[in-house]
This record gives sequence, C-alpha cells and structure tokens, in this order.
Amino acid sequence: MPVAQKRQKTPKVVITFASTGDAMAAEDAARTHGLPGRMIPVPSEISAGCGLSWAADAADEEALLAGIAEHGVAHEGVFHVDLY
Repeated sequence: MPVAQKRQKTPKVVITFASTGDAMAAEDAARTHGLPGRMIPVPSEISAGCGLSWAADAADEEALLAGIAEHGVAHEGVFHVDLY
C-alpha cells in the first residue's frame, strides 16, 4: 500500500481588501495582466477585510503589490502566512 504524502505549508503573502468590489478588481487585474496568485477566503489567522483575499508565494510579493498598485486597486492589508 503506498504511503500518503503529507502536504507541507509554504510561506504566502496574503492581501486583504476592504470590499468585495476591491477584491474582484484585484482578481480582474491579476488575470488580465498575469499577476501571480489566486483568490482565497481570508485565512483564519487573519481577522480583516471583506472575507476575500489574494494569496501568492511570498517570493512574488513585490511583483504582486506593484501590479495591483499600477492598476489602481486598493488593498487593506498585507500579511505573511504559512498556507497549504
């Protein structure tokens, strides 16, 4: 019987938004312009925002923040969290 691999948590940058509209604008900008990451529910470790957040590998933080700023998307907070 094969041994199941355990998933490992990895460092992520999580960006929260004050409104669902801001979160959707970030998702649109990311998809249109190839920014890294994906939309996720705000992790339980964080108590902020509208309930939606954008998560990407921690190494992509600078590019992601520059990209959303360039597209005029407002964000509420930036957090570093280990996620699956």
